[in-house]
Amino acid sequence: MQYSASVNKLTQPLVQDLIDNADKYRLGIQKLGNGCTIIDAGINAPGGLEAGRIITEICMGGMGTVTLSQSSYTDNWPLTINVHSTNPVLACLGSQYAGWSMSHEKYYALGSGPARAMARKEKDGADVPVEELYKELDYSDSADSTALVIENDKVPPVEIIEKVASACGVSADKLTIIVTPTSSLAGAVQVVGRVLEVAMHKAHELHFPLENIVDGSGSAPVCPPHPDFVKAMGRTNDAILFAGQVHIFVKGSDEAAEKLAKELPSSTSKDYGKPFAEIFKAYEYDFFKVDGMLFSPASVIVTAVESGKSFRAGKLDNALLDQSFGT
Repeated sequence: MQYSASVNKLTQPLVQDLIDNADKYRLGIQKLGNGCTIIDAGINAPGGLEAGRIITEICMGGMGTVTLSQSSYTDNWPLTINVHSTNPVLACLGSQYAGWSMSHEKYYALGSGPARAMARKEKDGADVPVEELYKELDYSDSADSTALVIENDKVPPVEIIEKVASACGVSADKLTIIVTPTSSLAGAVQVVGRVLEVAMHKAHELHFPLENIVDGSGSAPVCPPHPDFVKAMGRTNDAILFAGQVHIFVKGSDEAAEKLAKELPSSTSKDYGKPFAEIFKAYEYDFFKVDGMLFSPASVIVTAVESGKSFRAGKLDNALLDQSFGT
């Protein structure tokens, strides 16, 4: 796979829009002593739906279109996020995937967004080898500035910020970190906005040839936020697991397209059937114990572009969605 587009350069106008119009989007802007810019999208500043929509486009490296709409495809939750990318592999796996694990003392967070493509790492140390995924994508990016989106309710310590800047090869004053607590509206939107990304990630885990994925779109209901982190995280996951819809367009044989469709839905997982917060609690809050095949959309369509045939699998589950969202 060959990509010439720069996810960092594509996102720079989006990041600047958040900074220039912080009051409009109800964001907090802070400049740290080392020059790093912090965008608060839900810690002390309220943030909101539109901020979450733009942050989702930043997470997708500027290679995705994200809209909010009202839909009737679920029984009780009309507010819907819709995502589309003509480069879904790069947008989702090369940028949006929260694959950068960072920690310092008691602080732990996952990072996503265009900075990942500059660092090409899955840990916060500058000396960590290049992530295997980027070798497979055959992609690296360079730019004069970069941005990272962090899912946490606290601003990262300066030690993490310095490691991120170093790994990206920029000074801290060229780094913007956007912090989105999962319990906030903006945080909920940007997590549910990963509905297409989880499908790309699962396709990769299923060893479907990434170069055969040519286009894709997805949608899911925006969950109501919750002040409790575990319940908030559970709802964002359940929005995708129980009501996420994805349509992927692929090259190759009908047999391969049909196999992908059958294996993609969340209902194929042994852990499917309860709200995610309950599953997480049953596994003693250990993510690594949860079946990795669970993280995928509820319903999928895979279209084989060379034959024109489409294959559908999975289904929406309104009862489980309502149970999770708290009606």
